[in-house]
Amino acid sequence: MTSAFLEPMSMPDPTFPVKVNYCKSHEYGATLFPNHWHKHIELLYVVYGQAIFECNGVPIPVGPGSLVYVNGNDLHTGICTSDDLFYYALIFDPAVLQSSSVDAIETKYMLPLLHNGVVFPNQVDQAEPLTARFLSIVKELKEREPGYEMAVKSDLYRMLTEMLRSSTGQMMTVKNRQNRMRQLERLTPVLSYIEEHYHEELSVELLSEQAGLSRFHFSRLFKQLTDKSVTAYVNDIRIRQADYLLRNTQQTVSDIALAVGYRDIYYFSRMYKKCRGIPPSEVRD
Repeated sequence: MTSAFLEPMSMPDPTFPVKVNYCKSHEYGATLFPNHWHKHIELLYVVYGQAIFECNGVPIPVGPGSLVYVNGNDLHTGICTSDDLFYYALIFDPAVLQSSSVDAIETKYMLPLLHNGVVFPNQVDQAEPLTARFLSIVKELKEREPGYEMAVKSDLYRMLTEMLRSSTGQMMTVKNRQNRMRQLERLTPVLSYIEEHYHEELSVELLSEQAGLSRFHFSRLFKQLTDKSVTAYVNDIRIRQADYLLRNTQQTVSDIALAVGYRDIYYFSRMYKKCRGIPPSEVRD
């Protein structure tokens, strides 16, 4: 797993920062992408299969035709929940839609979008109006016929218009945006450490020291950004990895428990059943 929670975003064409990733998985329980954040906007569209895309600690189960909107600076991760998954990840820098002229579009919509002044819901409930635009962008970026950049920008404008009309975007003040950026930057090394050391003993004291905060302020900030307590967050990562090992390796349940950080096999079984609804032994049946 990568330790870079602030993902550096490379683009095939830096002068036109829009790209589509073609993403597949054939392993139930596989981590599609670890928890991370970036300043670009991302839309995830499932062609077939099932997964869980989690945004800011809130899990969103998805299937064929599902569309998820990831705002800039949203913490997000993905887990495959089927044996055959294919989805598109459309990623773009909102600056590509900016205009050199200070008109109504620029001041009312583009500047707030560029600076995270407007935050859309992650789960797109009525995805049908957006799907055709999304797939048109995929086609244009694949074929790259003359004028494809204009076609893509046009579809992006239409998609954002549909989002504005069909959802209640939350407006954020400059102070709130700056505060969230500071919080994310402060928590990033801690999240990275958890991803790399989830199998080790992890105490709130240890993690709060890394953030340079008291236990109380660290716990409050962690809950604010991830929507989970530190203990719940660590357990989620451990159970997720255990789920993958149970389904894709021949390791014993005891060995898997130890590998993901549980020294007590009975406690591991209780935690797994609490999170997945069945004991780990039944996954092998």
